[in-house]
Amino acid sequence: MKDSINIAIAGATGYIGLELIKILSKHPNVKIVYLCATKNIGKKISFFDKSLKAKNLPKISKLKDIHWSKINLIFTALPNGEAHRIAKILPTHTKLIDLSADFRLKNPNEYKKWYGINHKSKNLIQKSIYSITEFQKKRINQYNIISCPGCYPTSVQLPLIPLIAANLVKSTNIIIDSKSGYSGAGKKIKKKFKFKNLYDSVSAYGVGSHRHLSEIDQELSKAANKKINVTFTPHLIPMFRGILSTIYLEIKGKNKPLQIYNFLKRFHKNNFFVRMAPFNKSIGTGDVMNTNFCNISVCKDRVSKKIIIISAIDNLLKGGSGQAVQNMNVAYNLKEFIGLV
Repeated sequence: MKDSINIAIAGATGYIGLELIKILSKHPNVKIVYLCATKNIGKKISFFDKSLKAKNLPKISKLKDIHWSKINLIFTALPNGEAHRIAKILPTHTKLIDLSADFRLKNPNEYKKWYGINHKSKNLIQKSIYSITEFQKKRINQYNIISCPGCYPTSVQLPLIPLIAANLVKSTNIIIDSKSGYSGAGKKIKKKFKFKNLYDSVSAYGVGSHRHLSEIDQELSKAANKKINVTFTPHLIPMFRGILSTIYLEIKGKNKPLQIYNFLKRFHKNNFFVRMAPFNKSIGTGDVMNTNFCNISVCKDRVSKKIIIISAIDNLLKGGSGQAVQNMNVAYNLKEFIGLV
């Protein structure tokens, strides 16, 4: 394929990796050259997802077998701690789009605190960009290392960052209640969670200590130009995919809920993948499943100065592989929706 972006995917057999393959295998500007994993070397990727059977895709290979001269871009959908090792060996012509937490936190001490891992590429952290595409469109193409936000932080920041940056809501006592399908925990969910009746019940986890708190606090503090600490509780619910985040806020000054809604609507009017629901309308994940869209609703509370914002995304797409491809599109000066609609 002439002038194609030659791609490698590391972590190809996980939920996010498979979603990446589905998107990129139909992308008109991409050629998938390597699909890498640590197990099942030599197997066809259709072994893991039969919908890929008709695609002409490479067999699973080891990361060390990549010929970097052939690769323009590698997506890493690996456990935390792997991408900053890979970043050290990349040639200058190869971009890295990472879906782990390895380049999300700008302070390596915070990374060690929240993830228990010493960062192996501290000198590269400041050379990377943390990119929710909607906020970084003019800057993404300046970076070779692009860090994709976590799924929960994506759902939270798309409505919150504009409001906090514009000083329209109070930065204290922000409460975030998020619910996610169990695919967000990866294929080893049973090892990570020992909840009784895991697939039939709602379970809170990481209460007051979830790793995504560090990322949310970092980005909201940056937007506010002062320290912000939110209250955030995630829940696993008995469905495969999707995130619904409910955010409780207090309005500043003389603004009213409808003004907050109108501001957000104006802010996101040119963001293709952000859709505002009508004012004061309840929403769910049903309309964003299997899409790269984020749906946002602004609702009144019975207390006049308070509002409730609801944000819905598909954790595997807008919260994962879809946003990664959206970042790729912008990094290569393509229309951001190519391959995603």
